[in-house]
Amino acid sequence: MNDNQNIHPSPSDRIELKVLGISYSQIQSGAYALILSEVNGPMRLPVVVGGMEAQSIAIKLEGIIPPRPMTHDLFASLMHAYGLQLLEVYIYSFEDGIFSSELTFIDRAGNEVKLDARTSDAIAISMRTGAPIFTTREILTETGFTMDSISHPEEDSSGGTGEDNIEEQEAETKEVRLASLREALAKAIEEEAYEEASRITREINNLENR
Repeated sequence: MNDNQNIHPSPSDRIELKVLGISYSQIQSGAYALILSEVNGPMRLPVVVGGMEAQSIAIKLEGIIPPRPMTHDLFASLMHAYGLQLLEVYIYSFEDGIFSSELTFIDRAGNEVKLDARTSDAIAISMRTGAPIFTTREILTETGFTMDSISHPEEDSSGGTGEDNIEEQEAETKEVRLASLREALAKAIEEEAYEEASRITREINNLENR
């Protein structure tokens, strides 16, 4: 439990975040970059997470149901069994490149319990309980960024893009590819190769949305 009396800012300084996506980190080998997005705002907050936590977050993001519960699933089930509700995740500090987070729980009797947690674990649990994620404006300003307009090199002078060519592919070819990917996805889930399942799911979604 954290005894720091200064970690709770005024309500006006609290910024709600949502999970936007996750990708392989180009900075730290073996790590992933979790991107949190400011709710109703332009800011993005990158959080470096380990491979296991990234896998757990990606599975929930992409709606993959593992054959056996993962650690964060088990934690959420245990909370439910004992009548604990996660009220919020609060990212309250950023020091030496590390985010510190606090979980606020409430039990059936209305008692609140606050526990420190790794930010990656806290977010993975919040995704399984629907609890909101907050940080401070100071942290968001210090460590966040905004998405600038990106010009796509595949656009030509007439305004067309490479997507026009993709859309012209034969429908039966697309269906064959989708069928192959779905079969590979089922096999990856069965073998509990969740990182591969996550990659295949993204490829299926991209293909279906073309």
